Parts: sequence; structure tokens; C-alpha cells
Amino acid sequence: MGSIIRFSIRHPGVIIGLAFIIIAYGIHQIKQSPLNVFPEFSPTQVIIQTEAPGFSSNLVETLVSKPIEQAISGTIGIKQTRSQSIPGLSVVTVIFDESTDIHKNRQAVSESLSKLSDQCPTALFQLLPPSPHQPQAFLV
Repeated sequence: MGSIIRFSIRHPGVIIGLAFIIIAYGIHQIKQSPLNVFPEFSPTQVIIQTEAPGFSSNLVETLVSKPIEQAISGTIGIKQTRSQSIPGLSVVTVIFDESTDIHKNRQAVSESLSKLSDQCPTALFQLLPPSPHQPQAFLV
């Protein structure tokens, strides 16, 4: 320990140079590291909200939630599917594996829902957000 202190006192230029190298390396690493101010803590998911005006919760489950679940069940990468049926509203949440791309998942779900639109009652409005980052926006 004493030898390090003696060397530092005798050769301050070397110590200052090492400090600058360490600081420059730290700045370089900070610039290279991907920083995300608001990281994603929620799983990769697509939420499908379907309005069914005037339907009871049993009818919503039978005529809306179940067919949606069956239509999207073949989509690749699905980890879990959850649904909630309340009077006049069906909410189906599709959770995907973390390794999958949210935009591709959303596209696959949209394609499955477009095939289903011929089979559902005509009074239904499917609501998919236009972007995964705006979960409450509506498309009618």
C-alpha cells in the first residue's frame, strides 16, 4: 500500500493520465449502452376489447369472448390468454412470449380477428389499439 502512495506522489502525471483514461472509457461505455428512460415491465400483450351493447355477461362470453379465444388460439408465440366478460363488454388479453415482436403479434391477432368478423353478431365493435403503446385508443 505504501509503495502505491509513494509512486502516486512521485509520478502525478501518470496518475492523472490513468484517471483520464478511466473517465474516457466510462464516457464511451455510457454512450454505447442502450438507455431506456421508461423500460417495459409489462409482458408482451395484445388487448382486444369488444363492445356488445345490450348483451348480458353470459351472452358476451358465449357469443364474443369464446369465439375470439378460439380464433386466436392458433397464433404462434401465445403464452397465455385471459378473458373477462361483463354486460356489454368483452376484454380478451393475449400474452405472448417475451422473445416475440409485439408488432408481428398484433398483426397476427388482427388477421385472426378479421377472419372472425363474418361469424360474430353484427352489433359488435372490436376495439384494438392502433399502437401497443396506446392501450386505450379505439379503432372502430
